[in-house]
Amino acid sequence: MSKELELKYGCNPNQKPARIFSPASELPLRVLNGNPGYINFLDALNGWQLARELKAATGLPAAASFKHVSPAGAAIGLPLPLDLQKSCFVDDLPLSPLAAAYARARGADRVSSYGDFIALSDDCDRATAALIAREVSDGVIAPGYEPEALSILKGKRQGRYNIVQIDAGYRPPPVERKEVFGVVFEQGRNDIVIDGSLLRNFPTRKKELPETARRDLLVALVTLKYTQSNSVCYAADGQAIGVGAGQQSRIHCTRLAGDKADLWQLRRHPRALELPFRPDISRPERDNLIDLYLSDGFEDLLGGGAWDRVFTRRPQPLSAAEKGDWLAAVDGVSLASDAFFPFGDNIERARRSGVRYIAQTGGSIRDDHVIEACDRLGITMALTGVRLFHH
Repeated sequence: MSKELELKYGCNPNQKPARIFSPASELPLRVLNGNPGYINFLDALNGWQLARELKAATGLPAAASFKHVSPAGAAIGLPLPLDLQKSCFVDDLPLSPLAAAYARARGADRVSSYGDFIALSDDCDRATAALIAREVSDGVIAPGYEPEALSILKGKRQGRYNIVQIDAGYRPPPVERKEVFGVVFEQGRNDIVIDGSLLRNFPTRKKELPETARRDLLVALVTLKYTQSNSVCYAADGQAIGVGAGQQSRIHCTRLAGDKADLWQLRRHPRALELPFRPDISRPERDNLIDLYLSDGFEDLLGGGAWDRVFTRRPQPLSAAEKGDWLAAVDGVSLASDAFFPFGDNIERARRSGVRYIAQTGGSIRDDHVIEACDRLGITMALTGVRLFHH
């Protein structure tokens, strides 16, 4: 390892020179292949922290799919039911727990994960490398790589795929700094531990929190710790299913993330799983077309016979009523927020996406309105007392 790595450029090609370096010691990482850039390293280091903390919180292998310094998805390594395997296009692959974690993380929002940087909590095994090899991705960071996995990954992108190894034992200094417009900012590192102790204060009438919901709320909270604020995360079955990042209004976060969670649910509809794609349609094109199929404008956008360019036969659209019926059956979803909910409209929107369990900071002068909305809608809410802003 070295103390410094020169980069091609910074966030944009005109931003030169660019480098990453460690003032006091060697860098805690090595580049095993490729030439990662400035944004790649931002995604890699944030994603690694998220995956590492997810494993610490749940005891299971974890993965994150990062794009532009926020996670498009994050998950732990639970087995995938068959419909989710098909939705994630992994029903033809053997999946290790780590590979299952990445399949879930990528599957949270496959369109946004296009060109992602992958973070893995454990050494990359062959099954995970085989999955990564066929997805469009910029790179991967992990504490280690099995020899066969490394060989597979080195063959990606004509040998230029970015592969980074991180020292799993590295712990950064307690104070962090960054510079903006020539001014240096300094703060204590956010070393708050996300665990079950944050989920004990229930001001709502409903106080039941099943272990599966507790796990999902931990997944959502850890995900939010590394998501650009304001942020809200919906989670189910050990994974994020909708992440709303960087919105100025919390209700817009809740709507954005809720729309993504609804889309994740709709992608598992039998008609979405059975779309008759032409064999020459690529994986990214399929992802975009499935989202298009589930949108309100599908018939207009593929009208006039244009469907035969991508499908072997014209698919039957899902009506608004059919989509509504499918989503109405969704229940037991968890939701976390990186700060307090100021208004009950967030709760109303969350319930429409099947949310039954919420974790949020609390401390708003309108907490009583939010609690009333939860009570009216039969939602269990925990006030964590912890804010998770990330910038």
